[in-house]
Amino acid sequence: MNRRDFLKSIGILSIGISSQLLAGSRPKQPNILLILSDDHSLQTLGAYRSRMQKFIQKHKITPNIDKIAAQGVLFENSFVGNSICGPSRASILTGKHSHINGFRANGDRFNPDQWTVAKELQKANYQTAVIGKWHLASLPTGFDDYEILPGQGLYYNPDFISRGSSKLVQKQGYCSDIIGDMTIEWLDKKRDNSKPFFLCSWHKAPHRTWLPHPRHFNLLDGIDVPEPENLFDDYKGRTSSARRQEMTIRDNINIATDVKVTPPVATSSPEEIRHAAPKTKSQDGTTFEEFKRMTPDQRKAWDEYYVPRNEKFRAQNLKGKDLVRWKYQAYLKDYIKCVKAMDENVGRVMDYLKKNGLENDTIVIYSSDQGFYNGEHGWYDKRWMYEESLRNPLIVKWPKVTRPGARCKEMVQNIDYAPTILEAAGIKVPREVQGKSLLPLLKGKRPKNWRKSILYTYYGRGAHAVTSHRGVRNERYKLIEFHTKGEWEFYDLRKDPLEMNSDYNNPRYEKIISDMKQELKKLMAKYQLRIDPVSNS
Repeated sequence: MNRRDFLKSIGILSIGISSQLLAGSRPKQPNILLILSDDHSLQTLGAYRSRMQKFIQKHKITPNIDKIAAQGVLFENSFVGNSICGPSRASILTGKHSHINGFRANGDRFNPDQWTVAKELQKANYQTAVIGKWHLASLPTGFDDYEILPGQGLYYNPDFISRGSSKLVQKQGYCSDIIGDMTIEWLDKKRDNSKPFFLCSWHKAPHRTWLPHPRHFNLLDGIDVPEPENLFDDYKGRTSSARRQEMTIRDNINIATDVKVTPPVATSSPEEIRHAAPKTKSQDGTTFEEFKRMTPDQRKAWDEYYVPRNEKFRAQNLKGKDLVRWKYQAYLKDYIKCVKAMDENVGRVMDYLKKNGLENDTIVIYSSDQGFYNGEHGWYDKRWMYEESLRNPLIVKWPKVTRPGARCKEMVQNIDYAPTILEAAGIKVPREVQGKSLLPLLKGKRPKNWRKSILYTYYGRGAHAVTSHRGVRNERYKLIEFHTKGEWEFYDLRKDPLEMNSDYNNPRYEKIISDMKQELKKLMAKYQLRIDPVSNS
């Protein structure tokens, strides 16, 4: 070999070694597992400080999600921008508020052509999949694989829609277990080992009508769930908007579908009959289709539990507050049982990651599409800007990045999920994304310019008679404008954490309220919410 050839070969070798070193120096793109539940309240999650925390921990309702919190970061001040199922999911996918992504309320159709975090990850060589509840009307785009529930889906023996087929395929079993099975199956058999993955495991539970797995029917028997101190709220301290709603346990919860009592006409009290829908159809469109779907064994287990319970209930002939208390216990226990089954399947997926060497390379995010009322203000459901539905759980575990057991107090929103996921994957965040990456917070940093307030909007379309409203919340105060009614509410959350009495007309807060109105205008301008300008009233 002459000198020229020798130097050439050395140069080629050097370039090859440099390229390998450069490739090796790049941080490995992490896998991302986004676990999303539906309507999971902070009150029923053991890792969160709440009125029911000790109860939930004592009865081991959420040990697996609590374990994720113990190994990662729990966000104490996590909020949604619109407390309803579809709009929240749209904000998670797009990093944008409802008025920008176009999905303002359930019944809208998500525009499948718009930008989503899944599409951006696909371009960056991620394998993407979504399994479980979708609830966005259009079919998923940006996902290599999907198996989704049509609409709200069913708890018992539900149908699924798979990518590449328009046919509904019924799967036998309980919905949370099936979603857990399919999530593990995807990881085990469909995952491309040469690529990082973005996997969405999205549960139906604990959405209404709270149908538990038979293995949990007897959970909490003989045990009373703690009551909120404002279970019998009279709404006198707020505007007419709060009084007009139709989501109270006392008057609106459906005793047939929600509380599982189908009263025979001969033995029904007038109050029972008044609350039972003739076709056992609840206000949000959920029916007892499950009864038609149940296997003989499932129906046998159901009847063995609910029939004697209901006979005992009828024999008591409860009225007034006693009836409200019974319905509260019945509904909330079923809700908690649904949470328990969902948590068990979160644990199964986490065990799979650990046993198959994926745990240290996977970011795990647990959240819910919004919070929920567990009897607070006498309510069930969500929608309002009051704390129980405005707040949602957010827990992130990222081995070697997040500090185990960390708790973050900064204000975050669900529009922040998309930019966080992109930055964690080393992908540039598009300018049109409205959320902020939580990466500094995950690393334990406290940026000086972090947000001090959040914007909220709800677009009322008749459901539960919750009127449209918007508002601003900062670290202490909350201002809500019911702009179609010309009504305002204001709360000092340090003084009135249960939001029982609006101080909007209290002269003591005049300057603070004026500042909050200006902050609301500022946020509306920042997020391009140009409709219905803030009134001067």
